[in-house]
Amino acid sequence: MNELMHIVWREKKDIVLALVCGVIAGLTAVALFAQSGYLISKAALMPPFYIILILTAFLKVFGVMKSASKYTERYLSHRATFRILSDIRLRYFDSLAHISGSLFQRYQSGALLTTITNDVTRLQNFFLRVVYPPLVALLVFLCTIIFTAFFSVWVALVLFGGFLLVAVVIPSIFILKKQVTSEDSTPVKQELTQFLFGFRELKHYHLVDSRADQVFHLSEDYAYDVEKKQHALNMIQLVSQAASYLTIFVIIVLSAYFVSVGALDSLYLAMLILIALTVFETVIPLAQVPHFYKEAAYSMERLQAIDWETNDRTIELGHIKPYEIEAKQVSLHYDGALKPALRDVSFTIAPGEKIAIVGPSGSGKTTLLQLILNSFAPTAGSLSIHQVPYQKLVPDCLWQLMAVQLQHNHFFSGTIRDNLRIADDSLDDAALEDALARAQLPVSLDDEVLEQGTNLSGGEKQRLAFARVLLKPSAIWLLDEPFTSLDAETEQELFTEMLRETKYKSLVLITHKLDGLQHVDRIFVMQDGRLVETGTYTELMKQRGLFFEMKRLVV
Repeated sequence: MNELMHIVWREKKDIVLALVCGVIAGLTAVALFAQSGYLISKAALMPPFYIILILTAFLKVFGVMKSASKYTERYLSHRATFRILSDIRLRYFDSLAHISGSLFQRYQSGALLTTITNDVTRLQNFFLRVVYPPLVALLVFLCTIIFTAFFSVWVALVLFGGFLLVAVVIPSIFILKKQVTSEDSTPVKQELTQFLFGFRELKHYHLVDSRADQVFHLSEDYAYDVEKKQHALNMIQLVSQAASYLTIFVIIVLSAYFVSVGALDSLYLAMLILIALTVFETVIPLAQVPHFYKEAAYSMERLQAIDWETNDRTIELGHIKPYEIEAKQVSLHYDGALKPALRDVSFTIAPGEKIAIVGPSGSGKTTLLQLILNSFAPTAGSLSIHQVPYQKLVPDCLWQLMAVQLQHNHFFSGTIRDNLRIADDSLDDAALEDALARAQLPVSLDDEVLEQGTNLSGGEKQRLAFARVLLKPSAIWLLDEPFTSLDAETEQELFTEMLRETKYKSLVLITHKLDGLQHVDRIFVMQDGRLVETGTYTELMKQRGLFFEMKRLVV
């Protein structure tokens, strides 16, 4: 919760002003009803008319002050809350961007959806229902008790006892009995997300009904938890209300007794009763504070499961130009995996060098590319660019240098033009059409692209992604199997285009196809997560190692 308190404290100006306005609103509400009770009692004694006028004028003043301060308090408190939530959301999305490459290897999309919606939204209760109400209630009650003590110490003590009963004793009892629990919608959203994404496959294998039943049962369980929690909150509200009425009843009896024995002027009887009725309105919500605190703490814990810090990432690389990339004893072990994905990989890629990474499926080629891309950090060893460690670099600065085409590229709902301008939104249509021509994709810039490019073929997706790479001003190209869905002739032409475009740029290419590798500077051969061979095409063929065997089997 320290991180959350730090974020809340940034809005200290609005919070303090909201607190002041809230206390004023609470005190003027008490004063309004106290004045009303006193006016009723005073009017029964037929005082001079100007006394009634003065008391009535005070009623109007208190009424205006109460409304104005309450409005200002609500405005300031909600403005501070929305800014806090905005800050949390921005930091959350920054943390997602930092681990974007490994995002869906570490988190299910349903869990991310829950965190983005439920967890962040719940944190609004931390200030509005956890931090703010106890402070306002405590200050209002303290001032009210001090005021009441001038008329009757015993009545003041009863008020104080009622405050402790409603604000401390009753919430503690419910906490000890664990009657209030927080519902978790994550399982429902995870199952529903998978159901929607996999609907086509479920339909093909006649599993829609059975999977829908699973979602329905999870939804029922979640609805039951929500209902149970709401019932417990209502019970807390009911018990707290009953405790406040009991306190008021005791005050009525006690005040009446003091009036009967002459220890209290009857003129103040109605005033004290109305004070008690009013002041408890600020205390009853405190009974739910432990529940909302628990919810906020749980949500914050889930948010902090993603590293919000960038580990002193302050170094920028400056102008775009070729940079040397170096890896030293890099290893990576995925959580839950039986064996490392990479083991003791070391290499240096010189500025402008063309590297092809080959090897059997599962040998670690894509994982190595993701490390170069800085999608996630290695579990051992280090990566650096231009002799600067990755963990010191501003992530956006590094990604700005790189043009990337992965095996699966995302396409947004819109037009071809919209999806190309992701590379550089300053380009005109002529530049976009030129990139499409070089990528050999005969489409119009106004052609529609559906969500995730579902209306595009595999080859069209690869050529559209390649066109984006052509358009991005970058010093380093990282391509993972960029032309696997194309015919041999088109593949060869785009391979030639790729080499021509990267003449003065660094290139890292993952490929299963070994034809044309004579044109790259060096070849990295991966096997079982290790870099087992490096060299030019001619050198590797002379070594008669793994690359030679792979090439011989292809032929």
